Amino acid sequence: MIEQHFRALSSALRRMNTAAPTIEAWGSHLAGVLAGGGRLLACGNGGSAAEAQHLTGELVGRFRHDRQPLSAIALHADTSAATAIANDYGEHELYARQVRAHGREGDVLLALSTSGRSQNVVAAAKVAHEHGLRTWALTGPGPNPLTALCDDAVAVAAEHVATVQEIHLAVVHALCAQLDHTLGVAA
Repeated sequence: MIEQHFRALSSALRRMNTAAPTIEAWGSHLAGVLAGGGRLLACGNGGSAAEAQHLTGELVGRFRHDRQPLSAIALHADTSAATAIANDYGEHELYARQVRAHGREGDVLLALSTSGRSQNVVAAAKVAHEHGLRTWALTGPGPNPLTALCDDAVAVAAEHVATVQEIHLAVVHALCAQLDHTLGVAA
């Protein structure tokens, strides 16, 4: 069982080589946005929320080397706002309303969804477009509604949600590495 899991992960990771140019472009673009005073908004549900928060933690804190903190917000992490929005407007508005509040033209929304069909994440991407944010999707197998909606996407071709989530973590770290490289942070 464990060997089968590792084989699936290894196979999915090998297929990700084709996404390397996209991840490099994201890291370089995001470095410019954040260095210029913009911000990253990230959202997802369940394990994807954990990956979104992992990314924002790396940016506000540090990845491998010390640098200035960068503006990044995991939209699910403000539990008071999240529960109030879900209660008053419905869970489909959970992230869209926060994008309206925090997103500015030129900022970036990274939308994570293993299915690519999470209604509240798709709604956030739609609102981000309306407000002039750049939208990137990190999903499981495509095509899906989120990859079709976003400016750019990395869709992980893997059969199991766990494998998709593990690859998403590798993408998050690769994105951070490219961002730091672009900012000139020691390698």
